[in-house]
Amino acid sequence: MPQEITAAPVTTRHTAAKAVGIGCAALVAVPLLLVLALVVWIAVVTKDPSDFPRVAPEEMASRAVDRSRDAYDVLGFTRTIPPGVRELGVSTENTLHSDHCYRGGLTDETVDGAYRVSHGWALDDVIAEQAVPGLRRLHEHLRDTGWDISSYRKDASGGWSLFVSRSDGDERMSFHWYADRDYFTGGASTPCAVDPAWRQGDDEPAGDDLEPPVFGPSAAR
Repeated sequence: MPQEITAAPVTTRHTAAKAVGIGCAALVAVPLLLVLALVVWIAVVTKDPSDFPRVAPEEMASRAVDRSRDAYDVLGFTRTIPPGVRELGVSTENTLHSDHCYRGGLTDETVDGAYRVSHGWALDDVIAEQAVPGLRRLHEHLRDTGWDISSYRKDASGGWSLFVSRSDGDERMSFHWYADRDYFTGGASTPCAVDPAWRQGDDEPAGDDLEPPVFGPSAAR
């Protein structure tokens, strides 16, 4: 009897200690796994110059304008648009813009020499009979030529919008027709690239001073 009374507490203490040890190991392992996962995530997401092709801003700007022109042709527009914009959101527009590219992950640092270019255009006096069928054709064309359709919808005011992307979202285009003012806008942005002429100390993104050519349908080139 004394042996039986003594044996039970020893076994219980041993089991409890073992359970506590396993629990502590698990508590240590979970944060460690989270830290390791975070390190891997940062390593995968963050970028440096070697992750992007070395392409001159002039070439990337030309690509953006060509993307816009292809869409312009499908939409059926025939007017030509001079460079610049007189009144944003009202007049015609034909502009180029460049921006920095960022490392990503948990940092908002820019990548040395890296930039992306976007081309924006707009037309006034675009009626529904022109805009809606044109967007329908463009939606089908982009879908059939490998673009991912992010959104294609009619808004509450009767306008229509179309957003597309490809190359894992690195290349994007957007289009919107505003029914309340018969105004149509379009835009195309390129993937990031590194300017071969970039030098340490350059602050502005490459291509920030570029001017677009006169914009219009391919037949007008």
